[in-house]
Amino acid sequence: MASRYYTVSWDQLHRDSKALAWRLVEKGPWQGIVAVTRGGLIPAAIIARELDCRLIESVSIITYDEEKKGEPVVAKPPIAAGEGEGWLVIDDLVDTGTTAKQLRGMLPRAHFATVYAKPAGKPLVDTFITEVSQDTWILFPWDTEPQFVAPIAKTAHK
Repeated sequence: MASRYYTVSWDQLHRDSKALAWRLVEKGPWQGIVAVTRGGLIPAAIIARELDCRLIESVSIITYDEEKKGEPVVAKPPIAAGEGEGWLVIDDLVDTGTTAKQLRGMLPRAHFATVYAKPAGKPLVDTFITEVSQDTWILFPWDTEPQFVAPIAKTAHK
């Protein structure tokens, strides 16, 4: 279990993904985008719209089961991207760099961008927006749902 949690709303994810697109527009033009499933799908869609890029490929590398990390398994390679020349790889987060290392081996010529980056994985990313501490678990909008929370006065010990 992580020692800290950081909740990202849909609005914030959209703003941060758009900010990433602003950083990437000058580095293009891009032949296509490789969305890293599952977390990179929504940021990739936002960035594809902002960069007017219509060619989208996906790659599926499984490294997590809930919060438990395992060995990476490539469930679906990004065949259309070749070695990545002119391609932009988008993920939501780089954590320890396990997925990024796998991607670098598969797409050595691609530009790798994430919305969020942790210190251990940051050196493997070409462009990112926000750094978070290594011990923080990001709760993305697809991981949470709004629910009632009692007022502090009702739950505080008296």
